[in-house]
Amino acid sequence: MPETLPAYFIGHGNPMNALQDNAWTEGWAKIGRQTPRPRAILAISAHWFVTGTGVTISTAPRTIHDFGGFPRDLYHVQYPAPGDPDLARRVAAMLAPLPVVLDESWGLDHGTWSILTHTYPKADVPVVQLSIDATRPASFHLEVGQRLAPLRGERILILGSGNLVHNLRAYAWGEATAGPYDWAARFEEEARKVIVAGEFDPLVHYDRLGRDAMLSIPTPEHFLPLLYVLGTRQAGEAASFPIEGVDGGSISMLSVQVGGPA
Repeated sequence: MPETLPAYFIGHGNPMNALQDNAWTEGWAKIGRQTPRPRAILAISAHWFVTGTGVTISTAPRTIHDFGGFPRDLYHVQYPAPGDPDLARRVAAMLAPLPVVLDESWGLDHGTWSILTHTYPKADVPVVQLSIDATRPASFHLEVGQRLAPLRGERILILGSGNLVHNLRAYAWGEATAGPYDWAARFEEEARKVIVAGEFDPLVHYDRLGRDAMLSIPTPEHFLPLLYVLGTRQAGEAASFPIEGVDGGSISMLSVQVGGPA
């Protein structure tokens, strides 16, 4: 019987991490070395935040440079991983009767490839992206993760990419090593307790958690990929935090691992 793979939510932070060697990118590489090799990857990135649910079906998804104002070298990065149309169709079937668009226009955005350049640098594992429907409540995204959970037993690595705390307005520009703001540290600690306990309702209704949550999640797109990953958690599985840290005071680089050895 195939081994059930862990699922990961990874804080991707600055796109420049794709080119850098630091504690976070070293952690991403370690995840690639320690995780049993997947048959394919299903990625849910903060940067495909649209109306409706779609999956990429291209056999050769393009590398999307969905940002501006960065050094030229970053725009030259290519991540030529193959796609997996069969997995895309499997995802659509699992989510039926939810309408799922088999999308040929999107590719791999930096929320996906900035991580995978370190995790699987040979780009030899097929990758499919699943969009985040911006019109749906947080509970919907957790439920989608629950419906996709069986993929973990089919050697599919489910990868959510965003940031638990993501407030660019508060970012300490020029002070990337700044410690976390008090509100960011408090919200991250509360979220960690909820994740370990396995009672996810407070995160689904994060808008009820007060000012710390609102400052940490001023917009939902970087937070919601976490809910997909948490939705794949099975009874009795542990959650752990293989990567920690804060960038610029207001960007949590915390990674969450569901299942597998801690």
